[in-house]
Formats: sequence, structure tokens, C-alpha cells
Amino acid sequence: MTAMSRPDDRALRHLPTLEAQKAALETCTFCPKLCRSACPVSNAEPRESLTPWGKMSLAYGAATGSVARTEDVAQTAWACTGCFGCREHCDHRNEVGPTLLDARDAYRAADLTPPAARGVLAGFDAHARDTVARAGIVADRAGAKVAAGAKTAVLVGCAYLSRAQDEATHAVLAAAELEGAPVSVVDACCGLPLLHAGDKARFLAQAALLDDATKGAERVVVVDPGCAVALRVYARAGGVTTRASVELLVELAAAELVRLSRVSFAEGPVRYHDPCQLGRGLGVYEAPRAVLTRALGRAPDEFFRKREDARCSGAGGLLPVTMPEVASATTRRRIDDHVERGGGTIVTACASSLSRFRGEGAEAIDLSTVLARALGAV
Repeated sequence: MTAMSRPDDRALRHLPTLEAQKAALETCTFCPKLCRSACPVSNAEPRESLTPWGKMSLAYGAATGSVARTEDVAQTAWACTGCFGCREHCDHRNEVGPTLLDARDAYRAADLTPPAARGVLAGFDAHARDTVARAGIVADRAGAKVAAGAKTAVLVGCAYLSRAQDEATHAVLAAAELEGAPVSVVDACCGLPLLHAGDKARFLAQAALLDDATKGAERVVVVDPGCAVALRVYARAGGVTTRASVELLVELAAAELVRLSRVSFAEGPVRYHDPCQLGRGLGVYEAPRAVLTRALGRAPDEFFRKREDARCSGAGGLLPVTMPEVASATTRRRIDDHVERGGGTIVTACASSLSRFRGEGAEAIDLSTVLARALGAV
């Protein structure tokens, strides 16, 4: 009798660009779903198709042809914030988030991109032009602390430039203070919206533009952790990144704690929120806590779930654009946790999370502002 071929021996002929992710897709497809409680999306909207297993299984099925390639199936790939939470609860450390980004690209190639993500792709050129203009505004606000051609360039990030210009300015001022010299402000987008919307080729093309925008700099200081993760994706793809060394602002500050002074806060707890990209994405947990401890004169308060087990704010992966109600529910869950533990002020190091927390009525401050105050820069 002829042996039946294993399901995972089938070629992914219907979404061929996912062949490189075949092992990751199979690992989830044939798994007992132990990570399901870690997904902020399926926790906010409890549907089996929105669990990490469901999203990966549907992508695998669509690629092999066992599941019809429909808009509803494709939509599930965008039901992910890219928070890496499921990876932390997976015995195999399976990279679900990056695989679903590739699935988005494959679905786009099959003309199955959700309307909201299509809008992001269509509007990216205007977004890139706005980034240049907003970088100029922040540079003007920072005054003498910014100089064209400076040895250190600051990549603030589009989310800061568009939604948190005060915090963007604080980050630039803090970087200049730490460097002891004027800095320049990078006026190019890292292209992360393109990757999240499902156009990996255009995203990788942004690497050359970002490299050009940092030409002449000896060091690039990155503020938004999402931008730092984007640079890592460039590197893994073998593309151009930047000619300069790249460092995170928060890690530079943690190396200069002796220069930080105490900062006054409103009454009540000051609770640190681990941004997904900074924590699970980049593995940076101690540096922001060290900066906050120095500025507060004590260790910051914590969420019930923290560090590797921290819960997502609902801000990432285009979720606020593609599934706004789910994103809001996810943010509110995080705020409820904050309130149950005594409320007070949330400190984060992510412009998107900052915007989500404030939008849902929480008292929130960015670590860049704390740092700038502790350095006497504002």
C-alpha cells in the first residue's frame, strides 16, 4: 500500500512567496495552541480564527490550497499587532508575527489586501513627504541643539513626528544633551507602515532612502523601538541599513545615569509599560527601568504582567487601522490592569502606545520627556 504523504510535504503553490516560512506555518498548524491566551487580538475578540494558531493555519491552508483564498481568510493576517507575545508562550519560539507579515505580502500579491491596508499603501508617499516636513518642524523647535551634518543623527520615528511632536522634540534635546553636541534629525521614514500593510519590496526599498538620509553621520540614535526593529529586518534581508553605528536613546541614557537628576511627578504610582517592540522585539528591559529608577529615586511601579510576559497596548501592526474596535478593546484591557493596581501615570517608550493610552483617557507620559527633564534639557 502506498503511504499517504504528510500534509506538511505539500508545496505552498497558491501563495508561493510563503515557501520560505513553511516550517513556521507548519509548526503552528500542527500545534495544540498553548499560546492562545497570549494573543491580545483573540483575547479582545475571542474567535478561533484570530488565535495565533488560527491565523497561521489559515495562511498555511490558503498557501497549500486546502483553504479558499478569500478576503475573509486574508483579513486574519492583519489581526496581529506583531507583539511577539505568542512567541514567548511557544515551546518552539515560533516567529508568528514575522511570518504573518510575509503572509500579508503574499495576500497582497494575490490582490486580497484589506481596504484599510490598501489605503495605507496608497497614502505612503504622502506620509513620507509629511515625515520630511514634520522632521523639519521638530528640528526648528529644538533650535541650536540641531545642526545639519552633525556627527550624530536622531531617528525619532514617524509616530512621534506625527502624533507626539512635544515628545519628539524632547527626544532630540535629550540626545543632544547626552552627546554634548548638536545632532541632526533624520527626515526619512523607515518604511514600517509598508511592511505592516503588506508590501515588503517597497519596505526594503526604503532602506536605501534611510541610508541616504543619514549619510555622513557617525552614529544614529533611534528613539522609537519600531524603527530599530525595522533596521533589524533590513539587516536580515541583506539590504542597506545605515553607514553609521546604531544605538537606542534609552540605552545611551542608561549608560549615563550619573548625569540624570530627580524628576517630579504628579501624586500616585508611576507605572512602566513595556512596549512590545522594545521589550520582546529588541530584548531591552533593564535600560528604561534604570532611567526611571534614577529619575524617580525609586523603582517604577509595574503592571501585573511585565517584561517578557507584558501585554500589548493594541497599538502595533496597523491594528488600529485594520481593526479599530479590537485595538481599542486591547488598550482598555491594559488600562484596566493599570487602574486595578492603583492607577497613576503610565510611562512608556513608544509613541504609538502613548497615543493609544491617552486616547483612551489614561494619564501617560513618554520616557523621552522624563529623560529630557532629568537631563535639564526642558
